[in-house]
Amino acid sequence: MEADSAHRKIELQEPEDLAYLIANVRRAARERIDEAFPPVNRADGEEDELRIQIESLVDEALTNWRNLDGPQYITNTFTLAAPNLSINGLPVDPKPYLSPDGPGPKSSSPSSLTRAAPVVYEPFDDRMHQRVLDLAREEEDLLAEIAALKQKVPARVAAAYSDALREGINADEAALQERVKLICDDVERIVAEGSGGVLDVESAIRAKGGVDGDVEEGWRNAVEGLERLKREMPAAVAKMERARVAGEYVMTQGR
Repeated sequence: MEADSAHRKIELQEPEDLAYLIANVRRAARERIDEAFPPVNRADGEEDELRIQIESLVDEALTNWRNLDGPQYITNTFTLAAPNLSINGLPVDPKPYLSPDGPGPKSSSPSSLTRAAPVVYEPFDDRMHQRVLDLAREEEDLLAEIAALKQKVPARVAAAYSDALREGINADEAALQERVKLICDDVERIVAEGSGGVLDVESAIRAKGGVDGDVEEGWRNAVEGLERLKREMPAAVAKMERARVAGEYVMTQGR
């Protein structure tokens, strides 16, 4: 497998990205050199020879500035790394970025080549700061209100549902009892009209004026009511039992 296809290249979006990296490396190198060999202003105007040699080994910009020759660490590093870099998908030529006239700060002094761009901060605004504090406080209040609602609302909803369910059960029971009472009253009335507790249908019919009398109609209505009650009673009882179980669950579980 070829080297180009073995590893993915490091992708940069803009040429300024590479110039920024080189400038940061140069600045870091100068800071380390200044720490190890602080600049000294000598009376005879001569500079530290050891410092000059180290600078010539580190940065090409410094060697060009002093007209010195020799291997440069930063130049060699980015030259060797260039085949593994790409800017917006295109190959990278490091020479324009490593030369003193390349992209970046322009100056004849080496320190200006590694000087970072100044950072400009917006003036402090008391009103904006107070606005941020107010918004943060409002957020905390809303979070506290939401937490309180999470604790109260489920219990209220469960209680309201339980009350509505209980009222529905009571209404169904009252309606069922009223219906049973009406049917029982009709049956008792019809039975009471019979002689000696035994219903004489034919006599009752003749007494009422024929087959179309009220007794026959009442008897038929009573029988139909009993049959209807017999059919509807199991469903009503099952419905009441389910409602009772649901009400007990809501009351015990609180939801």
